[in-house]
Amino acid sequence: MELPSAEVQAILDRALAEDIAWGDVTTQALVPADRRATAEALIKRPGVLAGGAVFAQTFRTLDPDARIDVRVPDGARVEPGQVVVALAGRAAAILSAERVALNLLQRMSGIATATAECVAAVEGYPVRIIDTRKTAPGLRLLDKYAVRVGGGSNHRYNLADAVLIKDNHLEVARSLGMDLAAAIAHVRKRISPFLKIEVEVESVADAGVAAAAGADLILLDNMPPAEMAEAVRVVAGRALVEASGGITLETIRDVAASGVDLISSGALTHSVRGLDISLEIHM
Repeated sequence: MELPSAEVQAILDRALAEDIAWGDVTTQALVPADRRATAEALIKRPGVLAGGAVFAQTFRTLDPDARIDVRVPDGARVEPGQVVVALAGRAAAILSAERVALNLLQRMSGIATATAECVAAVEGYPVRIIDTRKTAPGLRLLDKYAVRVGGGSNHRYNLADAVLIKDNHLEVARSLGMDLAAAIAHVRKRISPFLKIEVEVESVADAGVAAAAGADLILLDNMPPAEMAEAVRVVAGRALVEASGGITLETIRDVAASGVDLISSGALTHSVRGLDISLEIHM
C-alpha cells in the first residue's frame, strides 16, 4: 500500500503554496531562521493512523535535513496521549508546515478510522467495504489510500477505470431509443474487453435485466435490505452485487446480511471527521 512519492510531493507542493502563499509573515517576523526545535504529534482521540509518511514528507519539503521518527505504522490503532511522530529541525519550517501536515494526517486517519469501524461492523459476512469517487478535490490519492489502510477496498479511481452506467446515463440512452439491456450491449461493443461494466439499478426487476444483459457488477441504489436480498437472489451469481445509498454504521450489518458482495459508502471520504491530533513544539 505504498504511496507514490512523486504524486504525494505534487499534492504537498500545492498545499504548502496555498497555505504559505508569499510568506509565513508571523514566523518570519518572530522566529530566527537558524533556531531549532523539536515537536511531537500527539493523539487526542482513539482511532486508526494513516498518513504518517505524508506527515513526515510535508516537513521534509521545507526542511530536508529534519530528523523525523514515525513511531506508529499506518493501520495501527492509536490512543489518546500516544506520540505517533517525533521530529527535530528548523523551528521556522516546523511552524510553517504544521497546518498542512496536520490537516492531511487528521483527514487520512479519520478516513481510516471510519473505514475500520464499517469493516468491524460487518465482521463474519463475506462482504467488502468500498469507497466512491466522493473524495476531496486534489486529495483522491490520499483519501483512497486511507480507505485501504482502514481495511476497505477501492472502487474505481477515476472515470477511465471502469464503466458505471448510472441513472443519468440511462436517461440519455432512453432518449436515443435504448432500454437498459440495449445500453449495456451498446457500451460493451465500444470499450476494451478488459474493462468491466457496472450498472446502477433501482428495482429488483432491473437487477435481473442487467444480469441477463451481461453486466459485471450491479449497483443497488437506495434499496432496503429485504429488497437487496431479493435482488441478490434474482442475480443468482451472474454478477457481483453492490449496495449503495444512505448506508450508515447502524444499518450496515443488515445490508451485509442481504448477501451483497460489496457495500460502498461515500461518507467514508465526503463526510469524514478528522482524527484529533495536535503538534506540540518544544524548544
